[in-house]
Amino acid sequence: MPMSLEVIIEQGLVRLLGKLLVLVMVLGAQNGPRDQARSVLKELIEIDTTALAGDNTAAAEAMARRLRAAGFAAADVEVIVPAAKKGNVVARLRGTGGGRPVLFLAHLDVVEARRDEWTMDPFRLNEKDGYFYGRGTQDIKGDAALLVTNFIRLKQEGFRPQRDLILALTADEENGGQGSVNGVQWFLDHRRSLIDAQFCVNTDSGGGQARQGERLLFALQAAEKAYLSVVLRATNPGGHSSMPRPENAIYDLATALMKIRELQFPVDLNEVTRAYFSRTAGLKNAPAAADRKSVSKSPPDQNAAARLSTSPYENALLRTTCVATMLSGGHAENALPQTAEATVNCRVLPGEIQASVVDRIRATVGPTIDIRTKIQMEPTIVYPLPQPLLTRVQGVVQSIWPGLPVVPVMETGGTDGEKLRRAGIPTYGVCQIFADLDDIRAHGRDERIRTEYFYEGLEFGYRLMKELSRPF
Repeated sequence: MPMSLEVIIEQGLVRLLGKLLVLVMVLGAQNGPRDQARSVLKELIEIDTTALAGDNTAAAEAMARRLRAAGFAAADVEVIVPAAKKGNVVARLRGTGGGRPVLFLAHLDVVEARRDEWTMDPFRLNEKDGYFYGRGTQDIKGDAALLVTNFIRLKQEGFRPQRDLILALTADEENGGQGSVNGVQWFLDHRRSLIDAQFCVNTDSGGGQARQGERLLFALQAAEKAYLSVVLRATNPGGHSSMPRPENAIYDLATALMKIRELQFPVDLNEVTRAYFSRTAGLKNAPAAADRKSVSKSPPDQNAAARLSTSPYENALLRTTCVATMLSGGHAENALPQTAEATVNCRVLPGEIQASVVDRIRATVGPTIDIRTKIQMEPTIVYPLPQPLLTRVQGVVQSIWPGLPVVPVMETGGTDGEKLRRAGIPTYGVCQIFADLDDIRAHGRDERIRTEYFYEGLEFGYRLMKELSRPF
């Protein structure tokens, strides 16, 4: 017996409502992690974790509360406080025992930010014109928020990795001064078992590079430069400013600093930087592409290196660099200076030792300038990039940004990853949030990240954790 028109309409409406309900559930599932990621980011940004006035422990405890509320056992979430306000949090998503753990690392502390230097409160999350603003959005509370959100997401989904996944959010990565209690180093010295892993994914380096909204490449960081600071000191008997003479500590120091400005260390590529220049050759215009190919040969083409060195970033990839960063001198405006000092900060290529760098500086400035080491250098290590790791990162990148190349890179600065490398834990930089090369505001005024890049990074990090949960 044929159905009436009313019955047909009623059944059609039921099917339509069913589809709408499914759609609402799907959208809710998609928006849930996004809303949570934003909430976590807001909470982290609005907890001041600077070295002077901040409280890293408050941020660590806030993240621990979220993880426990999501179902993590109390034994699997530990807040470790080795010194007042220097707290760290470690969480473990337990696997089925199929291999050694993977460590996911971010730091909770941030550099200082003054309200009068920003156009907004640096310790409030501001969303404006497609950006999240706030101290630490880029370095690196944005990534910390994504790691926490995805650990919660995996836990609530009932996901069982084949091996343990460890999350560590640590203190004092930015603060190397007096009173510093670096979280990573503390764990290595006192509770290594909490973070020991086959390898570490460090979200403080690497990641997507973009320019004016165009995604260029995805960098997988496999090496970094070492940190060395020396103090240059010029001395003079001094005297009254009314009777000046050519000998002057400030002039002597200034002459030495001009020589430092001209100091250029030799080009020295390692396997990571050679691969970087070789694989980026096809991404640039023709002259730059030819120079990249030429400099990646062994030995590197020096003319090509000279042209590439006009870029501060590529110059830093090619050689050790030293630059004056702090200056002081004199004791009164009406007296000839008796002393003048300058700090020179060097970023040293893997494989080079402190003595060779200091000797080169000494030969450059001459014997009248005293040199002392301010911060001792720890040599850096380059671990070979495992092909299975590269393959899995490439797979996740292609699943979200088809055609985007994955390129090994060397970090020109420094991160806590090097402490792990020296301790025998291979560490690779995989920042989850794209950075615009023309808009790097980390440590600066009105620090920000694109909201689009933040939410893409949420999905990227989720897929990457699942991929790396399988041993290789």
